[in-house]
Amino acid sequence: MALKATIFKATLSIADMDRGYYGDHALTLARHPSETDERMMVRLLVFALHAHEYLQFGKGLSDPDEPDLWRKDLTGLIEEWIELGQPDEKNLLKACGRARQVYVYGFNNAAAPWWALAEPQLARAKNLTVRRFTRIGDTALAALAERSMTLQCTIQEQQIWLSDASRTVQLECATLRT
Repeated sequence: MALKATIFKATLSIADMDRGYYGDHALTLARHPSETDERMMVRLLVFALHAHEYLQFGKGLSDPDEPDLWRKDLTGLIEEWIELGQPDEKNLLKACGRARQVYVYGFNNAAAPWWALAEPQLARAKNLTVRRFTRIGDTALAALAERSMTLQCTIQEQQIWLSDASRTVQLECATLRT
């Protein structure tokens, strides 16, 4: 019998001074059985960085043909395709052909070595942006994960603060390729 996804509910208040975006979102996250709390929280964090009324979570780990997050316009055109971790280069090139803009967010120690190997193969992808979270704590971000969460996210000058009622995690997001 296959394990089912665990459902998490999050109320996320975003204050993104860099983009001038301020909003509240009621989100439902399905955590795949093989997904860690840290990765799920990174998905939530990336949602905050790209927050938009049409941004939604994809099937991610459950379906290799869908991204972790994506935003489509009203005609169905994919505006943003967002992947986490170290995705396959061939799948990224295919995504670059399907979407207006593709983003990859690395979030652990494997991000820099992955990018060093993947960069030559992805050189021709003009609509690819690769970013990496620096100063991300394995336990600090995962500690914010609860089945029902109320979180605030503040973004200013590439500094990110994610907090609940009692804890705050500070992160930085470095751009490896624009």
